[in-house]
Amino acid sequence: MDLPTPNKLVEEEDDDSMLNNKKLGGIKTMPFILANEICDRFASSGFHSNMITYLTQELNMPLVQASNTLTNFGGTASFTPLIGALIADSFAGRFWTITVGSIIYELGLVSITLSAVLPSLRPPPCPTQQNCQEASTFQLWILYISLLLTSLGTGGIRPCVVTFAADQFGSDKVITGRSKKWNFFNWYYFSMGLATLTALTVVVYVQENVGWGWGLGIPTIAMILSIIAFVIGSPLYKKIEPGGSPLIRLAQVIVAAFKKRKETAPENPRLLYQNKELDAAISLHGRLVHTDQYKWLDKAAVVTESESVSSNPPNLWRLVTVHRVEELKTIIRMLPIWAAGILLVTSSSHLHSFVIQQARTMDRHLSKSFEIPPASLSIFGILTTLSGLVLYERLFVPLARRFTGHPSGVTCLQRMGIGFVINIVATIVSSFIEIKRKSVAAHHNLLDDPKAIVPISVFWLVPQFCVHGIAEVFMSVGHLEFLYDQSPESMRSTAAALYWTAISMGNYIGTLLVSLVHKYTGENSNWLPDRNLNRGKLEYYYWLVSGIQVLNLIYYIICAYLYTYKPLEEVTEEEEEDGEFNGKKISEKGVELTVNETA
Repeated sequence: MDLPTPNKLVEEEDDDSMLNNKKLGGIKTMPFILANEICDRFASSGFHSNMITYLTQELNMPLVQASNTLTNFGGTASFTPLIGALIADSFAGRFWTITVGSIIYELGLVSITLSAVLPSLRPPPCPTQQNCQEASTFQLWILYISLLLTSLGTGGIRPCVVTFAADQFGSDKVITGRSKKWNFFNWYYFSMGLATLTALTVVVYVQENVGWGWGLGIPTIAMILSIIAFVIGSPLYKKIEPGGSPLIRLAQVIVAAFKKRKETAPENPRLLYQNKELDAAISLHGRLVHTDQYKWLDKAAVVTESESVSSNPPNLWRLVTVHRVEELKTIIRMLPIWAAGILLVTSSSHLHSFVIQQARTMDRHLSKSFEIPPASLSIFGILTTLSGLVLYERLFVPLARRFTGHPSGVTCLQRMGIGFVINIVATIVSSFIEIKRKSVAAHHNLLDDPKAIVPISVFWLVPQFCVHGIAEVFMSVGHLEFLYDQSPESMRSTAAALYWTAISMGNYIGTLLVSLVHKYTGENSNWLPDRNLNRGKLEYYYWLVSGIQVLNLIYYIICAYLYTYKPLEEVTEEEEEDGEFNGKKISEKGVELTVNETA
């Protein structure tokens, strides 16, 4: 009887591994993965949305100190995703980064819940809010540690969950160039909005009417359940191995190109250095092919007479592959589009401040005995986003597909552009509503009474929330989809972290813009007065934001027009088994160029 050779055994093991890998991932993993992200969003929304009340009412912190505390840790939570993404892409992988990040987040929630339950971890109650005993140094440290743990945990969850979930579908553009990930991104954003809506209604109600022990305990319990669900689904996941630090690879390209700055790149890009084995771990779904942009970076892949390519790998600080050069080119091309999304967040940052102040001066009665809380108006924006995502999926995409022929109806860049236009409309609507509110106040001689209730319904503010919600459907989802699809395969967690960084920077710029407007518009006719909004010029601020958005739209159109989509050489399974590569270079525009190579 013939015994199998060792090589044959290895081949059989590889075949079994490939067969098992095909069975992993897919739609069956979504309940486990999205449960983690939904509970994270539910917990974070329920935890942060009313935290200013907890700090001022339960810990007796002064308003300014409480506000600064939340702002500082909120900024930390927006930048830690960059750290988590680099850890995931470099060595830990997305599964373990999500798992560890969730555990750290849970520790933060447990700490803050204990401070709400145990009397020794908070100062004595102060119902009058006068001459209150503030929290001790020890009690404040419990708070700071809790906020820090949640910020660090967020850094491991946010940049990895969406990319890890999208990875479960693999690459389905090998033949047709079609992709189903657009469907996933719509429903991902829908799930996050639903979780936020639930937290803003249920959790906030419990905090205000039942107690902070249960109000913080419910998000804590939800996070525990999410960790259990995510870990249980582990045998079903398709886990892509990390390809090493992306920042080091980008640095190697820059250093190698600088060292060879005097070299001349060959006319034929096929003469540049390529090494499929070296790039295998960072190009599972296809290698990036050479593009003519930023050709000075091609010098990093020039093979000189003094260099030997027989060594595997070569000195990557002097010689890198075309795929790695194109990774850097891809990031450079993405940054202008990414930056355009920052001002969208800037223009929307007023919703939770100025609009709430407007609402406090308006008639909020739903009945003789019940008034809608000003902060609850944000529910209308979330409901519009949720319903808009469903309509986008069921109506807009099929209709647009008839005209464009694109499987997603429109490209992610076109989707973002539509979102920019709608957002400009939203801020213009805001200005007209403020003009209407002040005209009613003037008609009833209420302009000089900052505490007066203007006889105009608060539901006049609903349209601007709804239009902003529609803008979210197009811009925010399109932005996230763009960053995922167009980023290098091995840097997708980092690209998702850029999404959160754009949100953080947009909020900071919004704060800077408001501060400058308040400082330089004078004391007598200040656009944004400290006390009496009726004597302000809030509509001027909205016009200013609209003008900035128009300039930003022009900038975006130019960037989108000049943008070069990421081309890939993708290999079919049959060709991979035969060792012959007759792949297709496919871009997001659906353009296919046949490329013949011997593997």
